Amino acid sequence: MQSESHVLWWNAFKQGDWDAFTALYGEFYELLNNYGRKFTRDEDLIHDVVHDLFVRIWTTRQRLGQPVSVKNYLYKAFRSTLFRKIQSLSRFVELDGEGGGFTVNFIPDASFRQEEQELRKQVIEMVNTLPARQQEIIFLRFYEGMSYEEISVIMDINMSSTYKLLYKALDNLQKASNKQTWLLIGCLFFLLKNFSKKIPIPEG
Repeated sequence: MQSESHVLWWNAFKQGDWDAFTALYGEFYELLNNYGRKFTRDEDLIHDVVHDLFVRIWTTRQRLGQPVSVKNYLYKAFRSTLFRKIQSLSRFVELDGEGGGFTVNFIPDASFRQEEQELRKQVIEMVNTLPARQQEIIFLRFYEGMSYEEISVIMDINMSSTYKLLYKALDNLQKASNKQTWLLIGCLFFLLKNFSKKIPIPEG
């Protein structure tokens, strides 16, 4: 969902409003850094890509359009730029022919009880056994709370492929766990992001 403040900042920054630009930077700087850490541990590279992205949108602001979602636009632009950097440096294993690897990190959360912390850790370890693109879609859907439409834009795949990729990821998680663990995984995902839409089951 498009944030009203993001739209206001975006429109103002395009008119040369530096405060609006710094507001956007402050809003997305750490989010983009965190997303980048799922692909590489090279903090300097991640910071450079975020910095270069914001320098680029500032210098080209008069030519920029009005994105459907500012967040989607920045995530997609950051992802594409990071992949190009990774490929040009030839430092990392390719992500299904696109870029780097993907790792969901376990970060303790004091709002969860000890038992829930252990479960979260187990779930993340299981997620990290999945192929990189399946890990990424799990992260975007359940940890970032993005819609299928948003994920489709960021990962540059059509809606049908988005549904199928998420379904395949969840199916692989289910196969890797027993029934009791799978039920707990489902409950945990619900706690992470309280989503209401059911996952469409792709045909074929």
